[in-house]
Amino acid sequence: MTTPTTPGRTEDPGPLTDDAPPGPGGRRPGRLRARLAGLLLLGVSTVLGFRLTDGDGITPVPQLLAFLPWLLAPAALALLLAAFARWRFGMLWGVLALGLVAWHTEPHGKTSEPSGPALAELRVMTSNVEHGGATEALTRAIARERPDLVFVQECDPTCLARLDARLGTDYPHRSAVEEYGAAGSAILSRTPLEPTVGLPASTLGMPGAVIEVKGHRVRLQLAHPMPPMPGDLGTWRRELNMLHGAATAPIGGVDFGPMIMAGDFNATQDHAAFRRILDTGLRDAAHLADASRTATWPASTAPLFGAQIDHVLVSPDFHAQAARSLDLGDTDHRTVVVDLTLHEVARR
Repeated sequence: MTTPTTPGRTEDPGPLTDDAPPGPGGRRPGRLRARLAGLLLLGVSTVLGFRLTDGDGITPVPQLLAFLPWLLAPAALALLLAAFARWRFGMLWGVLALGLVAWHTEPHGKTSEPSGPALAELRVMTSNVEHGGATEALTRAIARERPDLVFVQECDPTCLARLDARLGTDYPHRSAVEEYGAAGSAILSRTPLEPTVGLPASTLGMPGAVIEVKGHRVRLQLAHPMPPMPGDLGTWRRELNMLHGAATAPIGGVDFGPMIMAGDFNATQDHAAFRRILDTGLRDAAHLADASRTATWPASTAPLFGAQIDHVLVSPDFHAQAARSLDLGDTDHRTVVVDLTLHEVARR
């Protein structure tokens, strides 16, 4: 016996299209598409949830947050699958997920220019040479770009000796942590600098210094916290918090003056711990120079695919005219070069 239907009306097939013939194994394609869409949206939404609530979560959330803009791809695929499955709730969910990912790709932080007169121009370079492997390429880049300050990460004593041999005449001043492996780091300068203790409690070397520019003492801090390794996120968070403290603490007797913090932060603007550093008042020079979201790691796939984890952060005393990334080879990071202008800024 069949149930009569009203002429001119069709039955609602429901949220999933189960009217298609079963595929191999008796599975219906509509349900398969909807389930796959749901799994993709669940993963994207989990990462977005931590981004929305200003948290970094646990593995694998911090690792996925580094590539948050690329979540547009699985969100779009999920929306397409939901549409093919005629899953109305999934389509709404997909549109919402796409919108939230797109919203959070906007750069974080202020970009207003300093109001005071310009005092001096500085070119700053930061480079992770991956256990010294890109040292020779870095010396050539320095000779070509002629930066005033160079922040070098993963530079062991052998790397430092080679830099001194090739660049010692032009860059005779430095503040360094002379350690082997990834722990060695250095700040090189054309002009005299006063080394400071930096962050001695860090796992990897993070030296500090103070230089004088047109009568203004400028704080320098190299950044190289541990990466967010599965099982050791606590160290990553602790060392990013140390950099947060360095942004607000006196260095070399200089309290809340001009500051440059540069290096491999192992974090992007989508990590809450990094945004807290920006919220101290420091600004990403790449953002100021309209180069935000330019991938710096891994170098093999950047700039098409990657994460922006190498940064030059500056206090509101600076404005950035340009920011560029260089491929050195023999390292998994791109080198960042920024052109800065120091301004006279009245302080309370």
